[in-house]
Amino acid sequence: MLLIHPVEEIAKLFPVLIGSVLLGSSRGNPYWGLGVAGLLVLVGLARWFTTSYRIGPAHVELRRGLLRRRELSVPRSRIRSVDVDRRVLHRLLGLAVVKIGTGQSVGSATDHNRFELNGIAIEDVPALRAGLLGDGLAAAAPESTAARTPVDSVRAPMGTAPSERELARLRSGWVRYAPFSATGLIGIAAVVGLAFQYGIGEQLTESDTVARGVDALAAAGIAVVVGVAVVVILVVASIAACIRYLLLYGNLLVTDDGRMLRVGRGLLRVRHTTLDRARLRGVDVHEPVALRLVGAARLDAIMTGVSAERGESSLVLPSAPDGEVRRVAGEVLTTDSPLTVPLVPHGAAARRRRFTRAVAPVVCLIAAGIALTTILDRPLPLPATTAGTVVLVVAAAALGWDRYRGLGHASPPGYLVTRAGSVDRHRVCLESDGIIGWTVRQTFFQRRAGVATVIAATPAGAGHYEVVDVPESDAWALIESVTPGAGDIWTRGGHAS
Repeated sequence: MLLIHPVEEIAKLFPVLIGSVLLGSSRGNPYWGLGVAGLLVLVGLARWFTTSYRIGPAHVELRRGLLRRRELSVPRSRIRSVDVDRRVLHRLLGLAVVKIGTGQSVGSATDHNRFELNGIAIEDVPALRAGLLGDGLAAAAPESTAARTPVDSVRAPMGTAPSERELARLRSGWVRYAPFSATGLIGIAAVVGLAFQYGIGEQLTESDTVARGVDALAAAGIAVVVGVAVVVILVVASIAACIRYLLLYGNLLVTDDGRMLRVGRGLLRVRHTTLDRARLRGVDVHEPVALRLVGAARLDAIMTGVSAERGESSLVLPSAPDGEVRRVAGEVLTTDSPLTVPLVPHGAAARRRRFTRAVAPVVCLIAAGIALTTILDRPLPLPATTAGTVVLVVAAAALGWDRYRGLGHASPPGYLVTRAGSVDRHRVCLESDGIIGWTVRQTFFQRRAGVATVIAATPAGAGHYEVVDVPESDAWALIESVTPGAGDIWTRGGHAS
């Protein structure tokens, strides 16, 4: 860790180091960069000397900080998940980072109070993880047995018992789904931004080769320029997305021993997540429009105290075939009824609201554009304007129709199932036992349309899940069917408000 901490500090503040080097070069003083690098190394060393932890019988305690001391103490009964993260340098030195997920109070990736044990010897990880999660079988194993367990093994990635059952393994063909996401485009934008920030972009744009290429495309016409640019961006983004997919999810293995779900993944940076089944409250099948077009989806677990929105790990399957995602979801839930049950449509009022909210903004935008061109006395060509208007209105109507098709709910025994969205569609299967409260909400426009939004509160996952635009007369009946007694007083004569 005396090596890893300084390297991590330099990596995090790399732009500052580059700026110091450039400042020193411009002023003829080469020691600026060396001084900043030395300071970063000292900060990294101080982290090791001022960090300690203790695993007690009832609490896990962490003390760290040089100028500002922090002491964290977490009851072991509050631990929801354990992530084992092995970056490249950690793997070379036989170390790992153990991240403890504890719910709302700590565990957030962006929270200064995150509970993270950095620099654990890899041979100590299996016993530590088993003890933190109360895995009696693995905890009872001798330390020598845990030390011999290959943590990076594909068959037994985390020192698991032989009875562990494999739920899913990454297939090489799944990488074809990687381009159907925005990660490639985001990566390209980040690289281009860094290139221009440090002056590399200007040098490239001023080179003779790039100038000749731009002149050739300009001579061919604007349509060719746009077409070539779109093709190049899509190709580069697809390649970047595929590389990222393989690096993040290579060697993916999902296993289940009846008590724990374990997800191991990663090529260069290996990450192992252990999820306690006792805290499992459902699954979220994520179906964005691009993945739906190619028959794919991704799967997240809904765990008590584990929220993907705060950067915590709840991933079970990355982008994969829809049939495989639903099969694994059924294995995780131990039943496929929430995934196969027909959804109840929300009726004409909900459909009308979907179309209105999709088409009205487009119509207003077109009207504003026409009014602006009229005021400026710059009328647009009639054929192009008509064609553009028709395309936009049809696209908006198609979006509204798809949003309505994706809207629905069901209440099979023991579950609440809700689905909504078009561009970013989710099908949530939430255990009724994990719901701790209900809200029926109506906006002004919902009251006029006779619909309501039913909100199920839960300590798991996102914290609440919505059933949008249910007919007002069915709102409390839905609650009663999922949680008997919760809506009884309202179904006997009350009203949603």
